[in-house]
Amino acid sequence: MSSLPYIELNGVSIGYTEPLISEINATISKGEVVLLIGENGVGKTTLMRSILGQVPTHGGSITLNGVNLKSLSASKRAYHTAVVLAKSSVPSQLTVKDLVALGKYIYYPYYIKLSKEHEKEVLETIQELGLEPYKNHLLSELSEGNLQKAYIARALCQDAPFILLDEPTAHLDERNKIMILKLLRELAKSYGKLVLFSSHDFRLAKEFADKIWLIKDGNFSSGISEDLLSEHKELLQPLLFDLNQGFRPPEIHALDYEKELLYSFLQKHFQRDFSKFRFTYASGQWRVENGQTDEVFNSYAELKNFLSKTL
Repeated sequence: MSSLPYIELNGVSIGYTEPLISEINATISKGEVVLLIGENGVGKTTLMRSILGQVPTHGGSITLNGVNLKSLSASKRAYHTAVVLAKSSVPSQLTVKDLVALGKYIYYPYYIKLSKEHEKEVLETIQELGLEPYKNHLLSELSEGNLQKAYIARALCQDAPFILLDEPTAHLDERNKIMILKLLRELAKSYGKLVLFSSHDFRLAKEFADKIWLIKDGNFSSGISEDLLSEHKELLQPLLFDLNQGFRPPEIHALDYEKELLYSFLQKHFQRDFSKFRFTYASGQWRVENGQTDEVFNSYAELKNFLSKTL
C-alpha cells in the first residue's frame, strides 16, 4: 500500500467571505483514518466542503491523488470521493435499496440498470449495516439512526478511494456507533481507503482514528492521535460542571472517569462544602477521609446513605 499522500493541503486558507483558518498543512494517505474535531462553528464543515471543492479556498492548494482539486470536474471528483454530510435532504419517494444503489450510478448513464454484480454489492452492503429489514422501506419511514446508516451504505457502495463523513455516528446508539467506526477502520486497513470524518463524540471516535485534525482558537493542528491529545490534554480532562452555588469540591484521587462520576454525584445530592474531604478510588471502592471519618464504600448508593446521615 502506498504511503504517499493521496490528499494534500498546502498552505490552505478556508472561509466563505473571508479567511476563517489560514496556513492549513495536512495529508492523508491510503489506509489512514483521520478524525476532525472542534467546537461548533469553528470551521470543520467549511474545511470539509473546501476539500470537496464546494467552497473556494482563499489561498494555498489542495491536491487529490497528485492533481489540483480546482482542475477536476464534479464528475471526476465523484470517482475519487464518497460523501456523507450531516444535513442531507431526504428524497422521501426512495426506498433504502434505491438510495444505496445510487452509490453505483456514478458508473452508469442514468437509464441503465445495475449489473447483477453491482446489485449483489448493494444488497451485501445493506446486510452489513443491519438494514436488511428496512431495505424496501421509504426513507421517510426510517428513524434518524437508520437513515444515517442508509446514507453511509450509499457512500460505501460508491467504492471511491476517499470517504468523507460529517458526523457519521450522529443519532446512533452506542452499539451502532462502534459498528460504523469499526467498519470505517476496516475499509481503511483492509481495502486501502482514506477516511476523514468529524465527530462530537471524539472520546469514542479517537479509538478508531490514526490521526486527529484539531481546529481550536482559529488554528489548525494535526498529528498522530495520541501525540496530538498529549499536546492538548484539556481535550481529555473530566467534564466538571458547577450545578449549585453551595457546592465546594473535595480533593479527589481517581482516574478521570471516576473523578467525573463522583463530582457529578456529589453536586446532584449535596449542596455543601466538601473542601475538607478527601475521596480516593481504588479496587472498585471509594475511601472517604476528612480528619474525623475514614470509611470505605462499595457503591454510590452506600456513599449517598452515609453522607446523608453524617452531613
